[in-house]
Amino acid sequence: MSTPAGAERADENRYAVDSNRPAARKKPKHTNPKRGLAVLLALFLVLVGGIAATGHWTPKLGLDLEGGRTVVLEPVVTGGKSVNSSQVKQAVDIIRNRVDATGTSEAEVTTLGEKDIVVSIPGNPSQQVLDSLSRSSQLNFRAVIAAAQGSTTGTSPYRLPEVVNPSSAAKNGASGSASASPSSSASASASGSASSSPSSSSKDRLPAAFKTAGPANASDPAWGNEKVDSVWVKAGIATPSTTYNQLLQLYACTPAYQEVAAAAPDNKPTVMCAKEGNEKLLLGPVEIKGSQLTDASSGLDTNQQGNQTGEVAVNLSLNGSGKTALANVTRRVAPLEQPRNRFAIVVDGQSISAPTVQAPLTDGQAKITGGFTESSGKLLADSLKFGALPMSFKELTSDQVSPQLGSDQLTKGLIAGAIGFGLVVLYSLIQYRALGLVTVASLLVAAAMTYLAVTLLGSLNNFRLSMAGVTGLIVAIGITADSFIVYFERVRDEVRAGRPLRAAVETGWTRAKRTIIISDAVNFLAAAVLYVLSESTVKAFAFTLGLTTIIDIVVVMFFTHPVLALLARTKFFGGGHPASGLDPARLGARQAAYAGRGRVTIADRRRAAAQEETA
Repeated sequence: MSTPAGAERADENRYAVDSNRPAARKKPKHTNPKRGLAVLLALFLVLVGGIAATGHWTPKLGLDLEGGRTVVLEPVVTGGKSVNSSQVKQAVDIIRNRVDATGTSEAEVTTLGEKDIVVSIPGNPSQQVLDSLSRSSQLNFRAVIAAAQGSTTGTSPYRLPEVVNPSSAAKNGASGSASASPSSSASASASGSASSSPSSSSKDRLPAAFKTAGPANASDPAWGNEKVDSVWVKAGIATPSTTYNQLLQLYACTPAYQEVAAAAPDNKPTVMCAKEGNEKLLLGPVEIKGSQLTDASSGLDTNQQGNQTGEVAVNLSLNGSGKTALANVTRRVAPLEQPRNRFAIVVDGQSISAPTVQAPLTDGQAKITGGFTESSGKLLADSLKFGALPMSFKELTSDQVSPQLGSDQLTKGLIAGAIGFGLVVLYSLIQYRALGLVTVASLLVAAAMTYLAVTLLGSLNNFRLSMAGVTGLIVAIGITADSFIVYFERVRDEVRAGRPLRAAVETGWTRAKRTIIISDAVNFLAAAVLYVLSESTVKAFAFTLGLTTIIDIVVVMFFTHPVLALLARTKFFGGGHPASGLDPARLGARQAAYAGRGRVTIADRRRAAAQEETA
């Protein structure tokens, strides 16, 4: 069925668009490009200011690039105990958590053989960090029974091996030296003891009806008259007839004695020194265990008025059973005389703090103070929070790792990155001509921001750049360039459709922005999943990949788009110069049909498109 010519013209005029009346069509929203550049400049100033505040202008490098220290730890066992694979695996996980908590990245914790553990830490870790790796960090709470002056030279007539060996200790315990039993009068000098312990011979002559029933609770001085546990005999410190009151005088504040104290059973008394070494304590059985701890943190201590005292404290939180036990113990201890009104917090055979209990503690909160620095307080809190090692370890070897191999790898990685960057630049200039310079400038801005971010993270969070991290940065060159290509192609599509360049830049950005954000979101999600599920060096790759993905979005939004919007206002780009990369003729832009008085018609556009398709 044919349509009259007049009706066809009326239909065409119905859809006519007057180019002199731009308000008749929906215009793309024009952004202020200078505002975006100002935001980018502010971000750069923040990064540079942060680095200037730290004073470190180069990134920290990982173990494979800078070198570091490799420590081999050997488990210390007493009493003929053995180490199984599950305990070693548990120890590896705890040590890894402790290293990560110090802010040290790129550290490696692996097993060597069946029981040894290898810890590789980049840089030059402090002695405090190295010591925290081998300590068991077994937390216990014990009541104080007696106290004596600390000494590094114990009065024990028995030889204590420098390294406790169960087999040799058993020989010492069974040797003839046990006959030189210390006199019972030594126990009288221990403060808080009720009386001197009688000799074993006189005690044996007492009728059974006159023998005591044993200690009433963990604070009872009668514990001092009990015979020491076999762990002290096997270590060569005491004989089977030695009492805990006597052991208090024999004990020396040295690491070798501390090892034995750490191995003492929980259900028996023990003797150990204060952290400062100025006091020896006879402690009752364990009443609160570290397994009842729910959280540990460090910070400046506050007094009852809420004011900071300037002293670093380690704050402990206990679970329900620990809260009840703490309330019962402090309620019992508070009214006692010195030193039995004290409650010791014990870690690894050493009394970290033994405060006087003035009132019952019923809120399940405890606090450790005693000369901590911020770093030592944090190390102790982290060690307690991540749990105790199933056994203590001693340092078998400690070697410095050379960065020679890592330097070669870094050089090759930088060469690979330079080649990748050069290929992207070459492709951009061939494909987009002068517009490709925007890609080059954007990549340089992204590289500068990445360098500053990695450097700042190294100073603030001890992030270290490893070879895997460098690989992530190299891969990011392609991801960043891909965002620019998506944007440029959208703009060129708009130019092909006949839009002026300024309108094409804004319309193309509106469409490309959604694609770029979705693409980068997928990349970031993949990096996040890889970071969570992976370990060691793969984490570094995932982290740098996620970091550069965020930087890609920032650069595209606050540099690439604003720069292209400003260039669209110039004669070279806005006029479609053949070398600009936005030449409408070279891009094959469609010419709209002229309908008179500055009007073009949709029908003429469709007719021209159909002719081009059939041609």
